[in-house]
Amino acid sequence: MSSYTAIKLIARPKPGPVTPDIFEVVQQEIPKAGPGQILIKQTHMSLDPAMLGWMSPDPESYIPPVELGAVMRSSGLGEVVESNHPDFAVGDRLMGIMGWTEYCLSTGQGLNKVQPGLDAETVLSVFALPGLTATQGLFGFGDPKKGETIVVSGAAGSVGSLVGQLAKAEGLNVIGVAGDDEKCDWLVNELGFDGAINYKTDDIAAKLKALAPKGIDIYFENTGGPIQQHVFDRMNAHGRIVVCGMIADYGKAEPSAGPNWIPIIKKRLTIQGFAMPDHFGDVPALVARLTPYVMAGKIKHRAHVLEGLESAISGLNLFFTGGNKGKLIVKL
Repeated sequence: MSSYTAIKLIARPKPGPVTPDIFEVVQQEIPKAGPGQILIKQTHMSLDPAMLGWMSPDPESYIPPVELGAVMRSSGLGEVVESNHPDFAVGDRLMGIMGWTEYCLSTGQGLNKVQPGLDAETVLSVFALPGLTATQGLFGFGDPKKGETIVVSGAAGSVGSLVGQLAKAEGLNVIGVAGDDEKCDWLVNELGFDGAINYKTDDIAAKLKALAPKGIDIYFENTGGPIQQHVFDRMNAHGRIVVCGMIADYGKAEPSAGPNWIPIIKKRLTIQGFAMPDHFGDVPALVARLTPYVMAGKIKHRAHVLEGLESAISGLNLFFTGGNKGKLIVKL
């Protein structure tokens, strides 16, 4: 009897860093594919800030929380090793929701075939959730126009780095916000951002005034925290604020206070929150829109790879510390 490793969520996280005791590492027998099913051996797993919300019992969340006792939810990349499904053959590489597990039994629903020739890091860093989120958020809600100024928080992260590069390719003035000088240097000198702000050490108000003297048209919000009010204060009339994430508040018992609404009226601002499960039906169109930028060499990425399934447990805390350098991926 052959077995594999999976990790289940057995308790809700408390405010602060994620602790190992909320998970259970289990050994299970490798299943056989039944009628209409496929068995996938997962090779690479994505770690995303959204997971911190998925573990919460919040009944008003955009997606049901992971049930206690269930395998922790995540997206990943894997290879079909057994198939009783007419649309999938042994050897096909697929990406989609697979969970914290070495093997996944599926009907194929929600899984997409991976274009041949793409390495795992490119798939998960660009064409999976980060790229889909960046493309939907910027073009679906940001309405970018050449010559405008966009500020991206969490700009060195998997989503933010792609948003900034897509905006730059569209001719915008792009300002990224990150948490250390190395990341800021990467944004400007490798990705081509017009400027970067270290929110931990820079005078944020002064830096924004210098980098965005004509104000800000689009704010792509990934983090919350001290940058938010400063950007809000410099928004131009008819500006757009796209709210993708609030990592600065995910580990807090009480969220931070938000900006006053009066400027929203005066400046006629549009503020749009979004979550990708609402747009999974648009994945083919989003990939089609993203691909030309990648093929033209306008999109770069870097991955922070952790080894072994159990590294995911401590790896989640890198989102709080900012210790990851690029897209967080677990190699199984």
